[in-house]
Amino acid sequence: MVNDLTTPAGRRIALIAHDNKKQDMLEWAEYNLALLAEHELFATATTGRLLHDNLGLDVTCFRSGPFGGDQQIGARIAEGEIDLLVFFWDPLEPHPHDPDVKALLRVAVVCNIPVACNRATADFIISSHLMSRAHEPWDPAPERELQDQELRELTPEPATQSA
Repeated sequence: MVNDLTTPAGRRIALIAHDNKKQDMLEWAEYNLALLAEHELFATATTGRLLHDNLGLDVTCFRSGPFGGDQQIGARIAEGEIDLLVFFWDPLEPHPHDPDVKALLRVAVVCNIPVACNRATADFIISSHLMSRAHEPWDPAPERELQDQELRELTPEPATQSA
């Protein structure tokens, strides 16, 4: 269901860029500087410092991706504290923290938040009129817990054997 209410304080946007994509992130952020300044920004350490030092953006930084930053942002997404993920990942380079990257993308999809993995998609999302409308992310936990409870109620308990 679409909600036409405007968002009072902007979006909470997470920004991540792998090393070979940091220049893309910097150029994209500079191009969209006025739009980004209207939102609350979060980033992994190096990406956040790059955006702050070069563009003056106010960014809350987490750890570097390989040192848990991807997981920190994923946890924020799971808690409903991030509304949009802009993650310029490098598909042509191997990453030692690849399981963390996959987990981050998985939680973003499961929680139904928009994800941009390249400049074109990020441009479409950040300039969309939907950025100013309320959006309810989906929290799968309550539904999953209800399904698990229903399954337990339908599953007969094993008979106990007496000695």
